[in-house]
Amino acid sequence: MLMKKHLTRQEEFDILKIVVDKFLLLAVFFVGYGIFKIVDSAEFTVGFCVLLAGVILLIIMSVIFVREYEFIKS
Repeated sequence: MLMKKHLTRQEEFDILKIVVDKFLLLAVFFVGYGIFKIVDSAEFTVGFCVLLAGVILLIIMSVIFVREYEFIKS
């Protein structure tokens, strides 16, 4: 039978920071690119959709953070 390795709290936190950083970077890129598309050209709907995708990604991340914080806190 294989033994599973367990991560320490610090290792879990470091991995979480890396993952969160990538998602935050992706969401900010979507928001910035959406604003660029709205301002740069007449493609308002495309820019707005990209902007909306970035905002939705940021909202999902916020909900996950609050849920995890409340779970750890209690």
